[in-house]
Amino acid sequence: MGADAIWITEAEVVQLMDLKDAIVALEAALREEASGEAQNMTKTLLQYGKNNLHAIGGRLGNLVGTKTWTHTQGGTCPLLLLWRAEDGSLVAVIEAFALGNLRTGGISGVASDWMARQDAKVMAIVGTGKQALAQVGAMLAVRPIERLQIYSPRTESRQAFAGKARGEFGLEAASCASVSEACRGAQIVTLVTRAAQPFLTAAMLERGAHLNAVGAIAPDREEFAQDVFARATLVAVDNLPGVQQLSREFMTRYASSGWEEVIPLSGLIASGRRRSGADDVSLFKAMGMGISDLALGVELLKRAREHGAGRAIPQPKKTKPRLAGAKARSPV
Repeated sequence: MGADAIWITEAEVVQLMDLKDAIVALEAALREEASGEAQNMTKTLLQYGKNNLHAIGGRLGNLVGTKTWTHTQGGTCPLLLLWRAEDGSLVAVIEAFALGNLRTGGISGVASDWMARQDAKVMAIVGTGKQALAQVGAMLAVRPIERLQIYSPRTESRQAFAGKARGEFGLEAASCASVSEACRGAQIVTLVTRAAQPFLTAAMLERGAHLNAVGAIAPDREEFAQDVFARATLVAVDNLPGVQQLSREFMTRYASSGWEEVIPLSGLIASGRRRSGADDVSLFKAMGMGISDLALGVELLKRAREHGAGRAIPQPKKTKPRLAGAKARSPV
């Protein structure tokens, strides 16, 4: 086993990487996946009550890693662990709150850069939770967005989010009274909710709109109606096995008919296929995948070493377990 590993804190993650950096790292990793140089571990999920235990992972270059967290009603604490692929030694432990935001927003940014209209100026967002601001930032990183149209069921939530978006990005932000109103005139629509039943229908989407559906990441959730698929001429996902196992929207549509229409985002990038004038709705579904987290983790590790960031932690050392404990009880 080699040198000490490092622990990279949340504050260091924020200092070392921004959303534009994340988008560049993610696209590079997807190209590695397409060429066979990166591998993804299919997401695993345990639901207990209203809580979920998640684990995702993969290999990128000479590192392998897993990110794991439990999403509870009381909170969460995600960690990304990186090991050296050849000898299994620990390389890094990375606190992954900001990393998760950068990854989730960033992957939508990569997808939209390939799938949305080049001149997209109006974005609709449905959902104003902790991932929403990063989704807006990702669209601004890849398209000339001038106006944001926001819907959330609670008036105060959408108004507060409009204020945040104006303050963070300096763009026009409107609070809308319905999903339909938010989608009106929008070339990019992002859904980032915890909805259990679909609320967006095909009729709400403008001709040529791009839809990022990133909120429903477990089988008990659903954001858009099945008629969206009928209008979708370009359908991509971050990870096909994850969608096949965990997306109720996609399982309902494709489980019986076959998955030939669904393209992994890495394959889309490798093929050079971008939106054409003949395309109507384009649809991107993200479930979260290990390669995305590794893409950011590997880049953060490189930057941490360059800047002397991170706290050294010693390599764990094997210690012989106590096998000869208390003697077995004598039979009565």
